[in-house]
Amino acid sequence: MAKTWGMAGLILLTATGSALAAGYSIPEQSVNSVALAGGYVANTPGADATYYNPANMSWLENRTYLEANGTWIHLTSVKYRDDRTPAWNGKAEAENFFMPTLFAVSPDFNNFRFGFSITAPAGLAKEWRDPYPATYAEKFAVKVFEFNPTVSYRVNDRFSLAAGIRGVYVDGQIMSHGTVPVNDIPTPYGPMDSSSRIGRYMDGDAWEAGYNLALSIRPMDKMNIGITYRSKIDLSVKGHANMSTSDVALPALGGIVAIPGSTYNGDAGVEIPLPAVLAVAASYTFFDQLTVELGYNRTYWSSYDTLAFTYPSPLGNPVMQGAFGDPRAKSWSDTDTWRLSVAYDFKNNWILMAGFAIDENPAPDNTLGFELPDADARLYSIGVRYIINDSMEIGAAYLYDDKESRHVNNQYAVGEFTNEAAHLVTIGFSYKF
Repeated sequence: MAKTWGMAGLILLTATGSALAAGYSIPEQSVNSVALAGGYVANTPGADATYYNPANMSWLENRTYLEANGTWIHLTSVKYRDDRTPAWNGKAEAENFFMPTLFAVSPDFNNFRFGFSITAPAGLAKEWRDPYPATYAEKFAVKVFEFNPTVSYRVNDRFSLAAGIRGVYVDGQIMSHGTVPVNDIPTPYGPMDSSSRIGRYMDGDAWEAGYNLALSIRPMDKMNIGITYRSKIDLSVKGHANMSTSDVALPALGGIVAIPGSTYNGDAGVEIPLPAVLAVAASYTFFDQLTVELGYNRTYWSSYDTLAFTYPSPLGNPVMQGAFGDPRAKSWSDTDTWRLSVAYDFKNNWILMAGFAIDENPAPDNTLGFELPDADARLYSIGVRYIINDSMEIGAAYLYDDKESRHVNNQYAVGEFTNEAAHLVTIGFSYKF
């Protein structure tokens, strides 16, 4: 008889499911990118060009550029209403974070420019305190940092190329406790149903590398076309796991069939993708004051097909294997994001910026869970920069990420997720010499 273990306790150690963008990415890393809702690829006039389109470093003044930013992120309290019983309703904790970023661009060296950035391109924080959601995601805390040196080459006054190396560090922690069903357990009397109390604490980290490519084309003085590509990076997270399952008692003819509980305390690993991203954008400046940019992003989430944890040896206990060892289908899809941004230079040291984006989510209904209740979103943003003098600027920006309510019916959730949104406030300072 085939042994089918339908255990709903396989928790996602990953992937950053952030409320800031579809999946678990955070595109907004600077004052300009937050103010323009990420519509910041074709026209990048600051040091953050090293991250958003390093080919545009060729068009900056022949000076050294430095920029530092700090972003406050507020994630709202996501609500879950279960269709089966109010006892399974839940509410995730609201979260607040601070995210610093740094950018630098060198002066020109025989048509070469060099840049460097420190960013946080992905991240997650979710905490569910109510018993049913906490079974799957009592706590998720994942941080991803990227260190990205780049180099650009100015081919001529109309064309520039760039490339970079991506060094990525990921650190994650998850915790979950609860009771889950154990289905179709094979016994001498046929398959039986029961339940088990499960618990897990895991942490791990990894260093990985990738690359990014960019080009910038200026078909006319007031127009710029930018294309960038950031490679997929497989994050092979290695760490420690402390897991347990309780005894499973099965009623049977003439008595009880029992499967004893089990514990595991040892090494664990999982591989998850930081997906490739292709960005294409065009900008045009009207009257030397109004710059409009239209951008398109394709994020290749289809590389996230299956989630599988690995251990040095088999877990042995069939309940523990079903809960924490069997692969889990994710079946994510590639997504499209459209961005529109505008920047207006008042010619009196003030520059006003605004943006709008439509962001698809990659997770299908049948694999959506409490660790990442993602949904399609609309992004609205505004910001301002003030030119202090020829060397210094300051800026501030605000972005609101409004995600749609989402109803799902799968083995993890049968109900509706609502009130998912994010607020970003960024302050930045730039200096050039």
